[in-house]
Amino acid sequence: MIIDLGKWMNNILLDWGVAPKIANMFDETIIACLMIIVAVCLDFIFRGIFVGGLKQYNKKHERHWIDLLLKRKVVKHFIRIIPGILVYMLLPLAFVKGKHLLGLFEKICAIYITMMIAFSIVSTLLMFLDIYETRDSNKNRPMKGLIQVCEVIVYFIAAIIVISVLINKSPTTLLTGLGASAAILMLVFKDSILSFVAGIQLSANDMLQLGDWIQLPNGDANGYVEEISINTVKVRNFDNTISTVPPSNLVNSCFKNWQGMSDSGGRRVDKTIILDINTLQFCTSDTLDKYRKIPLMEDYQPAEGVTPTNSQVYRVYIERYLRSLPIVNKDLDLIVAQLQLTTYGLPIMVYFFSSNKAWRDYEIIQSDIFDHLLAMVPQFDLKIYQYN
Repeated sequence: MIIDLGKWMNNILLDWGVAPKIANMFDETIIACLMIIVAVCLDFIFRGIFVGGLKQYNKKHERHWIDLLLKRKVVKHFIRIIPGILVYMLLPLAFVKGKHLLGLFEKICAIYITMMIAFSIVSTLLMFLDIYETRDSNKNRPMKGLIQVCEVIVYFIAAIIVISVLINKSPTTLLTGLGASAAILMLVFKDSILSFVAGIQLSANDMLQLGDWIQLPNGDANGYVEEISINTVKVRNFDNTISTVPPSNLVNSCFKNWQGMSDSGGRRVDKTIILDINTLQFCTSDTLDKYRKIPLMEDYQPAEGVTPTNSQVYRVYIERYLRSLPIVNKDLDLIVAQLQLTTYGLPIMVYFFSSNKAWRDYEIIQSDIFDHLLAMVPQFDLKIYQYN
């Protein structure tokens, strides 16, 4: 037996002196409005109980997950589902005569419930993302892109349900129709699809992580990665500008990730000193005695039967000088070698790794080292080649 609330309201309106025609027209609508008012009041009551209770509890115990629960409004969205369900269940009691209005209000309630469920799921996902990102062990495994994909899927499903409610069709029927137009959808969302796939490749192959220093060859970006999402990678450049790069650009082209250098034991220095070929000469016993007066060369002794050149002795000095510096990482390659002779002179390659990898300090270190090496060239009766 269905309780006719509309008839009950009709009798009240007639008792108040309302004309029967008007009472018959608005009795069920008034009941529906009263239901909505009751649902809104229940919403405020439930929010006051649950949300207010969580706030009071958190003041005493200070739980981080409760802060995130309140920040993302997870409880608030879930609570708002209850009034929608309540109104939806009671609508048949209000509209016994007005079947048309019953269908309209049921559609409104169904859409409201669907959207609140979608908001609740998305807010829960965002809360889990916040919890995930607070752990130091997860900083190098960003999940924002995956969460964004889940958000898109949730909203897509919600939109399909809403449209199916409006046109009185099954969601499966709509999905079947969408399958026929998949080619058009792929064309419209081509960039988003490519970026999504590229984002998965970047993550799966460990090509990029938050905090990595990356450099694009075209100069569009040179700095630290601040954010990796479904369709963008945000890079804070060293001049504090922000570059937004599609993930597909990083996958389809070459980019340099300096993180391997940052995680290693040193940053490479690879420079050459070009000597004037006319100043190369064999060393005599007198010149060797002269060179032994130079610091770090006191015990220098050429191999038996070998007459070294002043360039060779200078290379020995460079290596000894570098090994004497605490800033140079001796566990990594340290090479001082002669390169192919050029029209500009004889290049001496100086290759080593600085333990200090910070950009500013690194530039100062290598500048100071090469200032010293260049200033020491005349001590070995050599000259730097300089075009006049």
